Amino acid sequence: MKLKHEDYDQVSVLTIRGELTTDEVETLRKVALDRMEHNIRDFVLDISEMEFIDSQGLETLLWLQETCGEKLGQVRLAAPKQNVEKILEITRLIARFDRHDDVESAMKSLR
Repeated sequence: MKLKHEDYDQVSVLTIRGELTTDEVETLRKVALDRMEHNIRDFVLDISEMEFIDSQGLETLLWLQETCGEKLGQVRLAAPKQNVEKILEITRLIARFDRHDDVESAMKSLR
């Protein structure tokens, strides 16, 4: 997994490339916690290049959503690929996440 972030006021756009699996979730948690320490409240996850997510990856997304909620923040998923959407459907988590076609529309939904 490759992960990068860009901050815009209280919103951080995290771009996730590759696979979000057990071996990679700690990196995402550390980056998210670091951004929160820098007064980031909301996250947009650009997952347009995320190829796969396993159960630990899903748990990490739920953790991020809950942690943001405790700080009155929100999480948006931007541009999920069809296979990732299918995983969210199968696990019945699709309704838990606000999904958008692109980063721009996800950012607008947070204003």
